[in-house]
Amino acid sequence: MSIQFKSITELRAMLDDKLISPLELVQESHHLADKFKELNCFITMDEDLSKKKARTIDLGKENNSFLLGIPLAQKDLFCTQDLRTTCASKILSNFIPPYTATAVEKLEDSGSITIGKTNMDEFAMGSSNETSYFGNVHNPWKKGYVPGGSSGGSAAAVAAGIVPAATGTDTGGSIRQPAAHCGITGLKPTYGRISRWGMIAFASSLDQAGPLARTAEDCAVILSSMSGHDPKDTTSLNVEVPDFLSKLNYPIKGLKIGIIKEFDLSDLDKEVQTRFEESKKVYEKLGAEFVDVSLPNISASVPTYYSIAPAECSSNLSRFDGVRFGHRAENTDDLNDLYIKSRSEGFGDEVKRRILIGTYALSAGYYDAYYKKAQQVRRLIKNDFDLVFESVDILMTPTSPSTAFEFGSKGAQNPVELYLEDLFTISSNLAGLPAMSIPHGQVNSLPVGLQLIGNFLREDQLLNAAHIFQQNTDFHLAKPSMEDFK
Repeated sequence: MSIQFKSITELRAMLDDKLISPLELVQESHHLADKFKELNCFITMDEDLSKKKARTIDLGKENNSFLLGIPLAQKDLFCTQDLRTTCASKILSNFIPPYTATAVEKLEDSGSITIGKTNMDEFAMGSSNETSYFGNVHNPWKKGYVPGGSSGGSAAAVAAGIVPAATGTDTGGSIRQPAAHCGITGLKPTYGRISRWGMIAFASSLDQAGPLARTAEDCAVILSSMSGHDPKDTTSLNVEVPDFLSKLNYPIKGLKIGIIKEFDLSDLDKEVQTRFEESKKVYEKLGAEFVDVSLPNISASVPTYYSIAPAECSSNLSRFDGVRFGHRAENTDDLNDLYIKSRSEGFGDEVKRRILIGTYALSAGYYDAYYKKAQQVRRLIKNDFDLVFESVDILMTPTSPSTAFEFGSKGAQNPVELYLEDLFTISSNLAGLPAMSIPHGQVNSLPVGLQLIGNFLREDQLLNAAHIFQQNTDFHLAKPSMEDFK
């Protein structure tokens, strides 16, 4: 029985009705991963251990976990004990962690089964999944096109139907943008909602783990399991975790949705604009009200982000020195030469670029002008959001200014061209707010995403708004043909 393109909810029903076993589910996921190997969405597979775990699951025992026996994929920057974790970088290509990240541990404690680690932009730096040491990930909708980044491998694995859901991380849009390009649902929770312990850091004040799945309903299931306070992570929020699944299906009549004046959608592709207007009409028909709002400082989001993120990356990546773990250069003259050669050989061009920019921004004489100033502007952006959420419940924007594009067609000569792919997503990371992308149609046979931004810790409201939209549309049911990959 094929499980391709099944949601978690559908697989749960199949397991409960004894139509399939956890072992058969895992075997089918590995079969699909092998069948569509050309997608290049996995770096490391965990076939033996995942089958071993599947054999131990007893569905007859009383267990309330929705995820019991469900196969999932993990982005390859979550540490997994005894399973290689590379961050899609040469410098960590031989790294096997002695522990498992809290977010993954929580999912596995809920009964889910990790089948493998997904490809990504190196150290999560990129918007197209073209910076991976292990090669580009193809978009399941069109061979030779990007799936988005940095969680492109996870998004492609879900869109191709290999797994019903996967973990991702979002520093400036790295869950939402690939979700949009691959035609699936992706959620970036409130900063601190999910522990970052065991998640290899890019920019510590921005990074946040979250789920990619076929539906908002499935994202609610994953989020409930991943969330919770972690004493090992000082940025982890000590707040109660709602049962997000039980908070779906509430009517949205009277829901106030803000449209941000500063985002001029007239610059976008006409078809992208049309999809956005059509989605507004869906919400209006369901009783939601639209309100024009102003975020005066949001136009400064991209330069603010690209001052803060490289600075924090420069600090976080200083630990990769070729001494304690990871790639170590050979034939070096002294310790300084070891550092230089190991890092030069181990890091890719985009990572090196961001380390250099960040080190410059943090250097004596420039710290106040760049990093400190960026943090001050960040506070202004956060203040704008706080004010706006006094009058609206959620905000709505496109997820990305474009659909998926061909390999090498953006950023080759000017990296800023790729940085602007995160134009609509970056601000919610700067403010620490939850945001998600849901599919809402296609342009030129490629998916486009609709972004919803919520108030602090209001993932329940976001998920409900997304779920109701999906209950009244069928965009999330669209599947790529996969003909190019058979």
